[in-house]
Parts: sequence; C-alpha cells; structure tokens
Amino acid sequence: MTAKAGNAEARIAVVTGASRGIGRAIAVALIEAGYVVHGAARDGFEPLPGLQPHHCDVTDADAVAAMFAAVKKQHGRLHLLVNNAGIAGGAEFGSVAEAAAWDGILATNLTGTYLCCRAARDLLVDGTGRIVNIASVLGLRGVPDQIAYVAAKHGVVGLTKALAQALGPRGITVNAICPGWVDTAMARQRFAALGITAAEAGATAPLGRVTMPDEVAAMVLYLAGAAAANITGQALTIDGGESL
Repeated sequence: MTAKAGNAEARIAVVTGASRGIGRAIAVALIEAGYVVHGAARDGFEPLPGLQPHHCDVTDADAVAAMFAAVKKQHGRLHLLVNNAGIAGGAEFGSVAEAAAWDGILATNLTGTYLCCRAARDLLVDGTGRIVNIASVLGLRGVPDQIAYVAAKHGVVGLTKALAQALGPRGITVNAICPGWVDTAMARQRFAALGITAAEAGATAPLGRVTMPDEVAAMVLYLAGAAAANITGQALTIDGGESL
C-alpha cells in the first residue's frame, strides 16, 4: 500500500541516512506501510518509488531547517522522525586518526540527531507523533577502538531518554533502537578492518547470525504504531542476543 502526498489522511515520515543500508530498508518498509516518506542523505539516492529525497547533511543546521520547512510547507505535520544518519570509525585511543575522527563522528551521530529532533518538534502531531533514533549496542557498552562512536551512541541513548520526558506531555514517544551487527556496507567495511567475515561476526551471538536491515525496519514500524503508544524512553536491542 502506498499513500499520495496530497492525501490529508496520509501519515508523514522523515528518515535520515535514507540512501542506503538500514535507512533505505526503513524507507522501503514505511512506504509499503502507506507512509509518505521524505528521505535525507548527503549523497545520491538510487531511485525508490514513493520516496521524496532531500540532499541534506544533518550536521548543517540550516540544511536541516530547510528540509523540515519543506515538509511543513507540503504537509503541515509530521507523524514520524527516524534519525538513522550515522558514520563510524575505529582507531587506537590517543592516535592521530582517533583524534581526527572525533568531531565528525559526534557531529553526524549525535548533533545531527539533536538538530533533526529540534527541527521536527513543532511539526510532530500531538498524541501520535513518534521519534525513533537508531543508536547501537555500542550505545550501551564500550569497545576500546571505537571511542568516538561509543560516546556518540551513548549520547543518542541519553538524548532519547531526555526527549521522552520533554515530549511526553504531548503524547509523543521517543525511543532508540540499538542494533548489533547489521548486514550493511558499513558493517562489511568494519568486518574487513577486523579481518573477520559476516558469518564469524554473527557466530558470536546466541542466535548465530547478524541482523538484516529489514529486521531493524520492522522494529521501527512497531514503535511507530498504535501498539507501542505507551512505550517511550527505551533503548531496545536487536543483536541476536550478543549483548546478553
């Protein structure tokens, strides 16, 4: 099922980092569920019927404001914001590479999430508005060679909890999804850096495999739906049990 952008009954969603990986899977699932989907990315989009693309760097406050202004002009409302845009980078603590990566990783993963939440605040529909932040299991624990990423994703989890309290009186829920390994191009780059395969990464979890992007998308759909109306401020893992 798809929805027409001019349909006054259509549910409106914004997904950041929507050009590939988890973000694209989320956009596909939402379109199939009948949402009008605006997708943000700072690089090019492959064609996706039903997606309204925005070339937007989430670290740029003016670009973020312009994107949400366009959504407001077209629809006047927003039902769902999915903050998925993110970058990773690993380096030894104290190294030049680690220091060089810090600002960019924090800016994209944490500040970008904050900027989008702030820009979406007045557009979100009272009572049914939803924010879903894509964090990571590394927002709940640490690893020694991903210091900036761990710090940023812990920040996303903390931001989620704070915003759940700030927006709760309006009936707007704010939750985080914390995936483990997900079968994406970004994860495959990490596998290569670690000298392991996806199968070897998945074997560390009790269920024995990595998560697929459409499984994360299914969690987003659940949190966006009526069945999750009383769930807020939560950081929900999807990692095959690896973090147990």
